[in-house]
Amino acid sequence: MSVERTQGSCIAIRTISPSSISRCSHGSATSVDTTCGTATWMGKGLTCVCFKGKKRTYERIFSHLTPQQEERLKRLKNRMKLNYDGSRPDHQEALRALWCAAYPCKELVGLISDQWKEMGWQGRDPSTDFRGAGFISLENLLFFAKTFPMSFQRLMKKQGGKQAAWEYPFAVAGVNITFMMMQMLDLDALKARSFVRAVFLQMLSENEWAFDLLYCVAFVVMDKQWIERNATYMEFNDVLKSTRSQLEKELLMDDVLRIEDMPSYSLLC
Repeated sequence: MSVERTQGSCIAIRTISPSSISRCSHGSATSVDTTCGTATWMGKGLTCVCFKGKKRTYERIFSHLTPQQEERLKRLKNRMKLNYDGSRPDHQEALRALWCAAYPCKELVGLISDQWKEMGWQGRDPSTDFRGAGFISLENLLFFAKTFPMSFQRLMKKQGGKQAAWEYPFAVAGVNITFMMMQMLDLDALKARSFVRAVFLQMLSENEWAFDLLYCVAFVVMDKQWIERNATYMEFNDVLKSTRSQLEKELLMDDVLRIEDMPSYSLLC
């Protein structure tokens, strides 16, 4: 499928490193990491990490990318830089496609409508929520809806399992997950600062849609942790932090060579 992107305000929260990585003694403790959205839905803070495990081959990726990795990384970075533009017909069409995938039997009144609130957008115009993560956040939601429709519908409609007393806005949470992943993978840094990025680049060389697949895994992990905690609105940042830690932990497992190898991938259906 073809896809595209957008950007919001942020507040600070401190990220916790998973047990399989340790803080780098030569890294800066001031390097910052943000999760975007509205002021209630944001986060900051991750320093350099060093991996202590058996994936020694990934050390070479820090300084030597293959031509294919360079090309795919460039394309992914370009996706991340693209803002949602409501005047572009292809961006409008992508938004309509998301509605059709989410509600195939319900006609959309317009791109600005109270109907969007049903999906978990903050207002009548979803484009205002894309400011935090760009057009790629719309692409990610659309990829999720089309690739794993059952999981997408289950999470969007809060189906199955014991639900929390207060549920997170589905679409806005999706935008925040995209931004969290962008910061976790640290793809814009001139110099790689974590083995998570190195592992991901190897996965990207195997599958051009690795970022989108990882997004789907991140969403179901976040939802699972939300339900298990019986979380509230004020705990969203904490759930997002623990989701990030779980993703980092799984990506650094020795037997995880593809997104599909991650233990949490089995949560998708």
